[in-house]
Amino acid sequence: LHLIALNSPFSGDMRADFQCFQQAQLAGLKSTYRAFLSSHLQDLATVVRKTDRYHLPIVNLKGETLFNNWESIFNGNDGQFNIHVPIYSFDGRNIMTDPSWPQKVVWHGSTANGIRLVSNYCEAWHTADVGAMGQASPLKTGKLLEQNIYSCSNQFIVLCIENSFVSDPHG
Repeated sequence: LHLIALNSPFSGDMRADFQCFQQAQLAGLKSTYRAFLSSHLQDLATVVRKTDRYHLPIVNLKGETLFNNWESIFNGNDGQFNIHVPIYSFDGRNIMTDPSWPQKVVWHGSTANGIRLVSNYCEAWHTADVGAMGQASPLKTGKLLEQNIYSCSNQFIVLCIENSFVSDPHG
């Protein structure tokens, strides 16, 4: 399952699932992509289908492994990944080095176990108000789910996860 960043940073007011869907389509990807965020409807840990949570690796745009499987992101180590494996945007840029994302911080709105934090998810990702708060993680630590609180006015990285595996019949 691919983990790919949106092509630009976003404040706490975002239509993230729609953005993930749209940018995946524009990039020619056939699978469905959902935002790597807890929302008012769903906890982050349940975004990927149950049948795909244990046996499929989580990889970047180029197929390099970030996590052994979806469940391993939520095993209590704050989503630790190898920082030497880049995370790319849908248009192929390395978000860790590209200046389009000046702050190397990723929104998630979740606990370390992938459960929504209603007090810290920018009012279900509908506000960029400076007084509203969102949970996010600085990527330089090599963790996707570090528990830091930021103002929703910040422009941070938004990740998208392929939430259902579709095998390519022409592959």
